[in-house]
Amino acid sequence: MDKDTTITASPYAGRWVARLRGRIIAQGGTREEALQAAQLSRHKEKLEIIYMPVPLSESPLIDKVHKTLPAQEIYLVGGAVRDMLLNRLSPDLDFAVPSNGISLARRLANALRGDFMALDEERDTGRVIVTEENGTRTFLDFAAFRGTSLEEDLRARDFTMNSIAFDLHTKTLFDPLNGAADLRAKVIRACSPTSLQDDPVRILRAIRQAAAFGFKIDIETRKAMKQAAHLLPKISPERQRDELFKILEGPKPDTAIRALEMLGVFPHFLPELSAMKGVSQSAPHIHDVWEHTLSVLGYLETILSALAPGYNADNTNDLFTGLLTLRIGRFRQQFAAHFAESLNTDRTVRAVLFFSALYHDVDKPATRSVDETGRIRFFDHDVKGAETAGKRAQNFNLSNDEVERIQKIIRNHMRFHFFTDRMADDKQEPSRKAIYRFFREAGEAGVDLVLLGLADLRATQGPMLDQATWTAALDVARILLENYWEKREETVAPPRLLDGNDLMKELNIQPGRTIGQLLEAIREGQATGKIHTREEAFELARAHQKELEN
Repeated sequence: MDKDTTITASPYAGRWVARLRGRIIAQGGTREEALQAAQLSRHKEKLEIIYMPVPLSESPLIDKVHKTLPAQEIYLVGGAVRDMLLNRLSPDLDFAVPSNGISLARRLANALRGDFMALDEERDTGRVIVTEENGTRTFLDFAAFRGTSLEEDLRARDFTMNSIAFDLHTKTLFDPLNGAADLRAKVIRACSPTSLQDDPVRILRAIRQAAAFGFKIDIETRKAMKQAAHLLPKISPERQRDELFKILEGPKPDTAIRALEMLGVFPHFLPELSAMKGVSQSAPHIHDVWEHTLSVLGYLETILSALAPGYNADNTNDLFTGLLTLRIGRFRQQFAAHFAESLNTDRTVRAVLFFSALYHDVDKPATRSVDETGRIRFFDHDVKGAETAGKRAQNFNLSNDEVERIQKIIRNHMRFHFFTDRMADDKQEPSRKAIYRFFREAGEAGVDLVLLGLADLRATQGPMLDQATWTAALDVARILLENYWEKREETVAPPRLLDGNDLMKELNIQPGRTIGQLLEAIREGQATGKIHTREEAFELARAHQKELEN
């Protein structure tokens, strides 16, 4: 088995076992379960109940918590325990305590010189934020038991693999729902028949974790997810958004989104997407609008992986991915820096790009028409799609910067294809003016548009895509990226030769819209290589002023 994705293969690791004369005769997730199972057949025998340890990837902070609170009954719970069993380190550590969650968190924050905040007074939940020297942060949440005991707390959680507790003092697992066994089997199973009804956002979480870990969802859990889908609107938009963006940020977003559609989630979650299914398109499209969209997500993930630092080109036998790395692979560090930038501290630029890809053709169903030749058209689907996606982004309470980025990507996503067609058909490269205007409209989203354009092209033609067309698209991508990152002051953002005051003084004009138009004309003249000096800038401004007056 893969060491990185499953716990040790031993069926007893992390379990309590009952031994009789050195032989294991029963097991359980707790000491009591093991004893009761053994007593069913050996109730008169003297039994030995022991814990079978499992190798764990334990965060150093866990030991610090134990040393700071040595007399406190305290358990690590949730995803952190699951990650320990999967040999992963979690950035979030959740602890369950019988009571005094907030006061214990405050005490630990003082000891570790971390930040403290009370998360939920009613549920007695406090948070400690520990920031390392390199800027990385770890969140340690302390919450009182949900219910009267640890077992009640665990049974009220979402999935069995997340309902295992680790006792900080005894270094043993408490696993009443056999979550470790489900981890070994790579199965996601609801903790109770009402888990999904109790918190419908768990539908999205199950899909996300199935994609993240490569697990399957138990059939009964899938049925419960379908039955609870109609309750999703009762969940706050922020919680829906957070799970969706984690799906889009994670592995196999196309598979995860397809699973949500198959579960019947979209009418209650992303209703705009439902209309895309079955909407046919003319050649060179090989899919309907919905299948095309899913294919774009898949190709986008492939492209971003191939352009990530450390990518080994020997790992692919795909000609098109190989050509991609040859033509624009030298920009790996710039791509990494682009995606390391932040539009919002809680979400990534990468997730915003995938959200844009998910919605880039959302208005094709509403704009579909057939011309006299029988060709299917989608006039203005880019402009109208940007409006639709913007409304959904605002409903999710995304930041203004995120909404703006999404709308820029969708509104301008056809530009890359226009450049590619001219390159493929006429061998005509984008002009300096076209490059300047492309980035003037797109700004930093221009990088995202290049990546989406490449994924869109591959998804449009699939196996029918020929090498010449792909090479033309890669040439366009290279030219745009070279100008953005290597010739920025020449064609993308030339340094200003004049400001508004200079123009008002020289041309004897008043403040107003004309000033902005003249400055933009000068800037475009610089980008196209026609303007180099202040004198040339004034000369162009005078000529342009006359045109505006006439």
